Amino acid sequence: MRIFENIHIDWLGKRKIFYFVSAGLFLIGLLNVIFRGLHFGIDFKGGTEIVLEFQKPVNVSSMRGYLANIGLGNVEIKTFGGETGVLVRTELQELPRAIFPKIIDRINSVINKEHPGLSYTIPDTSAASVTYAFANPDTASMMVSQLFKAGYQTGKVSEEPTNKMMVVRVGIADWVKQTLKERVTGNPFQVVKEDHVGPKVGNELKTNAIIAIFLSLIGILIYLAFRFKFIFALGAVVALFHDVLITIGLYAALYGVIPGLNLEIDLTVVAAFLTLIGYSVNDTVIVFDRVRENLKIHKTMPLEELINQSVNRTMSRTILTAGTVLLAVLVLLIFGGEVLRAFSFTLFFGTITGTYSSIFIASALVLEYANRFQKKVQF
Repeated sequence: MRIFENIHIDWLGKRKIFYFVSAGLFLIGLLNVIFRGLHFGIDFKGGTEIVLEFQKPVNVSSMRGYLANIGLGNVEIKTFGGETGVLVRTELQELPRAIFPKIIDRINSVINKEHPGLSYTIPDTSAASVTYAFANPDTASMMVSQLFKAGYQTGKVSEEPTNKMMVVRVGIADWVKQTLKERVTGNPFQVVKEDHVGPKVGNELKTNAIIAIFLSLIGILIYLAFRFKFIFALGAVVALFHDVLITIGLYAALYGVIPGLNLEIDLTVVAAFLTLIGYSVNDTVIVFDRVRENLKIHKTMPLEELINQSVNRTMSRTILTAGTVLLAVLVLLIFGGEVLRAFSFTLFFGTITGTYSSIFIASALVLEYANRFQKKVQF
């Protein structure tokens, strides 16, 4: 399919207008990052993330009321994937010690309800479990089974025939689950996923993500400097920085403004940025290849006219490639659900800025360099 094959648009003649567009977008993003800040996911800031799946649609506002004052501090609750999914997030990795007596009281009430007068002791507790000791091994096995049916994560301390002890897990997900079982009736649910990330691990992941993006840009700079000229490589990397920084600024600008676009930066978004870098530099290299070919053929043609001609000749390929990518990513953005929304949004907006920057940032920087320093670009 050949479209836009014989166009003659003076792209670089309008480059100063787009300098102001880029500067404006960058400034808006920078101000939002400074004053509103970026919102990081659990991968980077640490905490606990729990996904619950109900059999019937749930009201998120009611869920916030149920979990507002259960001792976990600021609990964030939102839909996940559909009307029956709920995402519960807290910055805590472990249950506060103040909640332990309440958990033990709940477990004791289940035991006493099933077996009034049953003799048992609690020889040990930890940050994530409570250990019970019973009079004989049969009672311990029976209570493991009954508490498991009641929704607790239970098990024997050992598989020895003489084992008389039972351990009950008491994590944040268990506390949330038991609280909702008491307050939500007629709508069974299950815990689909529970993730824990400590603050130290989160900081390490954040540092590694920044290093990964930085090293990818350095690698691209070195590769393009050998393949073309250093000024071409510099233009391509500046364009990549342009794409990444404006997209990050958009995250801060849109958070809390547009429903459904309260996007957080996590490892999935980092993967999207790395994918965006690869796509954007590929688009830039296509233009630069055509510029190099035309420089060898039209040695006396003014550089601005030559770059315009190169962009016009590659426009058909650019429109078709970017169009198909945008179409696929738009489907993911609309129908991919909560899990893929940040990833698809990054690629969707990044594809647009990547195509734009290949012309008005990367190519324009080569022209500005040649004009300012009166350098003749040749191969």
